[in-house]
This record gives sequence, structure tokens and C-alpha cells, in this order.
Amino acid sequence: MTIANVHEAKTNLSKLLNDAAEGKEVVITRRGGEVTRFKLTPVRPGEATHVTFGAYKEKITFASDYDSADEEITELFEESASS
Repeated sequence: MTIANVHEAKTNLSKLLNDAAEGKEVVITRRGGEVTRFKLTPVRPGEATHVTFGAYKEKITFASDYDSADEEITELFEESASS
């Protein structure tokens, strides 16, 4: 496994991509992995590499009040606008 921080990944991206393509595990950490951790994996033959729009149609549902305005946030905007 190859572990690289963000700076090292920027500097050596081509090498890290080659390693991942060869099946080696490549992990990119940020602040030693405390905040974010990315893992590069190779694309397997036949695996989809593009986005299919509408693939999740009717598979995702939203709460009935999803797009309702939040009263507290609305009040904060109104207060800042009148200042």
C-alpha cells in the first residue's frame, strides 16, 4: 500500500495513478488521515466509467417539507437585510 499526503499526491499524481492501475492500493490522506482519506482503485474491465443520468429516478425520495423555508434561517436573513 502506498500512502501519500495531499502535497505528495499533487507532486506524484501520475505515479500514484499508475500504481492504482496496476492494482496497488493507494491512499491519499489529509492531515494524517484525521480529516479525509481517499483510496484510489483501478477501473475494472467492463465497469461503467460514465454517469447514467436518471439511474436513480424513483429510487430517491424526499421528505414532504424538503423545500420548505426554515423559519429560523428566514428570520436571520430578514434581520441582516434590515441592518
